[in-house]
Amino acid sequence: MDSLSAIERLEACPIISAVHEKQFSDALNAPVDIIFLLEGDVITVNEKIALAHEHGKAVLVHIDLMKGIGKDKCGVEFLAKCGADGIISTRAPLIKAAKEIGMLTVQRYFALDSQGLESITEMINSTRPDFVEIMPGVIEKVIKKFASSEIPVIAGGLLETKAEVTSALSSGALAISTGKKELWYI
Repeated sequence: MDSLSAIERLEACPIISAVHEKQFSDALNAPVDIIFLLEGDVITVNEKIALAHEHGKAVLVHIDLMKGIGKDKCGVEFLAKCGADGIISTRAPLIKAAKEIGMLTVQRYFALDSQGLESITEMINSTRPDFVEIMPGVIEKVIKKFASSEIPVIAGGLLETKAEVTSALSSGALAISTGKKELWYI
């Protein structure tokens, strides 16, 4: 899947299931198009990706959190061979490696202070990910700042209510990612 297809899917369904092991089967049956796989390992990731695809879901794997998968170019290539549609990472070299082989990329940032915001801007300009995930997703000011760039923003983290989802989307986020199952159905 390319970034334009992903954007179209997110415009039609702006909720992403961000899941750990116990939530994976629930996400398969939820009315979402994209799953962020936040937990797993080298033994089960291939099976999870195939199962998600059988359910018509795109899967982006948070490579930083996968057990037994190298946090390097080989790890990225392994996930591509497993059929992952893309990766999520905080690490610039992994984003660059995934982009080189045509995978979707979500670079995740934690907005902690004003210095951090400057670092985020520098990193975005350096790595040019397909999407930027700003965490926590309840920070409207930060979402607005980065939503004005040409790279779509995904708000993630600490989103617990429909009002917070609506606020993030109205602040300029293209989509939100959440592990809160109740929000997958709004």
